[in-house]
Amino acid sequence: MARSSATRLLSSLRCSESKRFRPLAVLILDDAALGSDRRAMSTAARAKEEKEPWWKEAMDRVRNIGISAHIDSGKTTLTERVLFYTGRIHEIHEVRGRDGVGAKMDSMDLEREKGITIQSAATYCTWNGYQINIIDTPGHVDFTIEVERALRVLDGAILVLCSVGGVQSQSITVDRQMRRYEVPRLAFINKLDRMGADPWKVLNQARSKLRHHSAAVQVPIGLEEEFQGLVDLVEMKAYYFHGANGEKVTTADIPQNLEALVAEKRRELIEVVSEVDDQLAEAFLNDEPISPVDLRMAIRRATVARKFVPVYMGSAFKNKGVQPLLDGVLNYLPCPTEVENYALDQNKSEEKILLPGTPSGPLVALAFKLEEGRFGQLTYLRIYEGVIRKGDFIINVNTGKKIKVPRLVRMHSDEMEDIQEAHAGQIVAVFGVDCASGDTFTDGSVRYTMTSMSVPEPVMSLAVSPVSKDSGGQFSKALNRFQKEDPTFRVGLDVESGQTIISGMGELHLDIYVERIRREYKVDAKVGKPRVNFRETITQRAEFDYLHKKQSGGQGQYGRVCGYIEPLPLGSPTKFEFENLVIGQAIPSNFIPAIEKGFREASNSGSLIGHPVENIRITLTDGASHAVDSSELAFKLAAIYAFRKCYSAAKPVILEPVMKVELKVPTEFQGSVTGDINKRKGIIVGNDQDGDDTVVVAHVPLNNMFGYSTALRSMTQGKGEFTMEYLEHSTVSQDVQMQLINAHGANKAAE
Repeated sequence: MARSSATRLLSSLRCSESKRFRPLAVLILDDAALGSDRRAMSTAARAKEEKEPWWKEAMDRVRNIGISAHIDSGKTTLTERVLFYTGRIHEIHEVRGRDGVGAKMDSMDLEREKGITIQSAATYCTWNGYQINIIDTPGHVDFTIEVERALRVLDGAILVLCSVGGVQSQSITVDRQMRRYEVPRLAFINKLDRMGADPWKVLNQARSKLRHHSAAVQVPIGLEEEFQGLVDLVEMKAYYFHGANGEKVTTADIPQNLEALVAEKRRELIEVVSEVDDQLAEAFLNDEPISPVDLRMAIRRATVARKFVPVYMGSAFKNKGVQPLLDGVLNYLPCPTEVENYALDQNKSEEKILLPGTPSGPLVALAFKLEEGRFGQLTYLRIYEGVIRKGDFIINVNTGKKIKVPRLVRMHSDEMEDIQEAHAGQIVAVFGVDCASGDTFTDGSVRYTMTSMSVPEPVMSLAVSPVSKDSGGQFSKALNRFQKEDPTFRVGLDVESGQTIISGMGELHLDIYVERIRREYKVDAKVGKPRVNFRETITQRAEFDYLHKKQSGGQGQYGRVCGYIEPLPLGSPTKFEFENLVIGQAIPSNFIPAIEKGFREASNSGSLIGHPVENIRITLTDGASHAVDSSELAFKLAAIYAFRKCYSAAKPVILEPVMKVELKVPTEFQGSVTGDINKRKGIIVGNDQDGDDTVVVAHVPLNNMFGYSTALRSMTQGKGEFTMEYLEHSTVSQDVQMQLINAHGANKAAE
């Protein structure tokens, strides 16, 4: 009995032992398999590295950045310093060109005179072995399209804020554009040497007004006149800038009087970043010490994901804080392969395609800016994928034309450097390629277009004409060139008044173009107020019965037309209809087209104010002809006179263009803006809240919208913006109709 129980115990033990050891065998086997897997993986990685092309490291070492901000925040001055420290230029010149040279990036005479940037200038430089392509952009709201174009092709941006002015109206607009194009950004608080500089106030404004999730990565050592250097909160070192132009950067220990502030600000930086980065949050919650490398990696992840905005400080004019900002661009802004760019596949009804952004794919490049250079049209290209070489054939997807690349250059403001090829992620320019801004180029293997840039509609128009008749050729050449360069600048001809109408983003925008016509093409232009395109229509049916008879020796003229005119029903697709209901051969059928032509001609000019007549149907019911005297001309004249005779009996009215105006203004200005719209006879149809802004939608007659951009800016301290698009033509009130008829009569009498 005892023996059998002992046997049982032993056998159960053996069984459990074998069970316990079995997983070990499996584990050893698995580990062996894992080893072979690892070996295979490392071989694959090696093969990948061997394959991993020349471009991988080159792409990681490229940054495409823009510098944008409110007017006079110091964008161009900052770019000038960046170029100096990276060795692209060998001396520093100031904006406004007091020394007669002017900043490198403001290459137009007009820019140097007025001290403002009008065109985006492109340049590139190298810093610590990285290539940085920089686009310096304008801050004036009238040149918004320049900012839009620049941001469309950038991977990252620096938002410059003034330490005294803080977050200003255009900073808000530029930030909104950066959001639209999903551009990761750094903020740089400039002008710390000025009286009243307060970077912490500006940082709080950026958080409240721009809704930035941001924190400072530096603390200034002294402010205003005592501004000496900066403390880096990531590396925990102090930087001082020496030398004639601040080119010698020395590191030192943190000053004792700042230690407490630095510790507090570093903790704040870690807290803010850990809110949006899980890896850092884990270390922070476990109270682990956070090394500079960990913090830098976390800031980079959060910035590239557009969840965090690192804030740098300095004074570009006093040459302090620019080199650490350049390090920040390399450390925290993405390289071209880290940004998602989408193309639209034209073969698959504009399906969205994510571009990998590697040089090994098919060529996809976007023309984002055109300039008329000394050697013909210069086209700026951002290459999203593939490689472009001098002498290659490329295809413009928008027009289908095949073009050879005659010359490839890299731009440095208005100077250029010839190159043989360029790969994805780079910004280059080509010569002699005829295209429009926003066109996409490929090598022909794919039909992709990059999403079109949103071009705001022009909001202001002026009538222009050359003072002397001889300069007409140069005048039209100038207008054609400006139209190609700038999509917001439109040129049209008013058929009724014969005036050339230019339209743009505001008064300054159009003034600059009139000034450029004078300077660059030596043509003086007269500027006047344009005519609004009114229309006329009828409100009731009226009969006509007209006989045109003329006998003057030889063949005479004879034609009789009978019928009626009536208004077309609302919403009809055509503006003019002609119906022939003549039975039999009262009017021979070969004269009917001449009658229709006569009525169409007559409707080009109504009798109230001489504008075209719309929404009419003319029905021909009867008539008479003569075997000898009837002709096409006779019937055409009969139709014209018949129309004029019955027009007043049809109770004509004047129609004016009504615009749909969408305003976005800070809520505090809502009252004055809506009051002004009512004064302009506008009807408010929508009112919404969007964060701190109010969005108002109104229908306003175009005739009452002249000078509105200036009025809105003065009402909202420059913070309001509006878009205006044509909605419909609607009937004017009786008093306005009488005013227009009297004004038309007075003009006719004067002529």
